[in-house]
Amino acid sequence: MKKHKEVIYHYDVVFEPNGAGYTVTVPKLPGLVTEGSNLREAREMTKDAIRCYLEALLKEKALDFSKPKSVRREKIKVAV
Repeated sequence: MKKHKEVIYHYDVVFEPNGAGYTVTVPKLPGLVTEGSNLREAREMTKDAIRCYLEALLKEKALDFSKPKSVRREKIKVAV
């Protein structure tokens, strides 16, 4: 595999208690589901799962690491 410049990506993840630990999903990465017996393990499993997911996309050339997207995050107040 060709070397590429390392890029750091940020993802929101969802930790759901499942009785035996936590099930984790990543809304921006369809189909990615992992779990851990505690939050610490679930976080580590999630990092590994995301890394594998992105490496698979890179291998299939479905992800271009050379052009990271610029994302802006803000908190917005909404009254209902």
